[in-house]
Amino acid sequence: MERTVTDMMGRRVLLNGEPKRIVSLVPSQTELLHDLGLEEEVVGITKFCIHPESWFRSKRRVGGTKSVHLEIIDELKPDLVIANKEENTQEQVEALAEKYPVWISDIRTLDEALQMILSVGELTGREGKAADIVSNIRSGMASLQTAQPLRVAYYIWRNPWMSVGGDTFISDMISRIGWTNVLENESRYPVVNPESLRGTGVQRVLLSSEPYPFKEQHIGEIKQALPNVEVTLVDGEMFSWYGSRLMHAPGYFSGIV
Repeated sequence: MERTVTDMMGRRVLLNGEPKRIVSLVPSQTELLHDLGLEEEVVGITKFCIHPESWFRSKRRVGGTKSVHLEIIDELKPDLVIANKEENTQEQVEALAEKYPVWISDIRTLDEALQMILSVGELTGREGKAADIVSNIRSGMASLQTAQPLRVAYYIWRNPWMSVGGDTFISDMISRIGWTNVLENESRYPVVNPESLRGTGVQRVLLSSEPYPFKEQHIGEIKQALPNVEVTLVDGEMFSWYGSRLMHAPGYFSGIV
């Protein structure tokens, strides 16, 4: 039975019943589809969809999040493509939407992430499982002990050094811990050299494991510019993956505060 749903961009998407051939272009949402119990229904993922590992090894890969091979998706004949405003390119998403139902998420806060999980559950006929996941995340975040207030900066890239502004999902997660993003008045992903943080009152710098794979050797680069600031390597998935991985975030956050 045909039905029309509205995605997080306000677009109306026409579906022909529950989808049986899903292509996911978003790593965190690919993991969500797995945790919703959609095994055979997912036929295509990106090369960055590393969770679960069994899918990473076995599912057809359709390219990267920003370099999708449209011809492979044509071969897969999906009845639903799941994309994201930020992680995928507008040009490719629009090209796919001319042929297939494309549902787009747009997530900058935890609340929006929870709404996305419920919506994907509804899309795929897994409403009950989605509600369980959301309940798990809500209870975990509610039990998270607020950390000692700290002013922090979070880096996602170097050459150039890129951080996160206040209108990002990562910044919202920082605030859930009880910390303050020193760049909360900036937008999206500003280029900010470590030296430029000296006047912000920053107390701790977080170096993410993704998308740039920060390692121990990069701590010294920050310490050279900010010798009195604590520098910590953190699991970027816990701060930026807005799907079912959020069930594990509260426990991780408790271990780093």
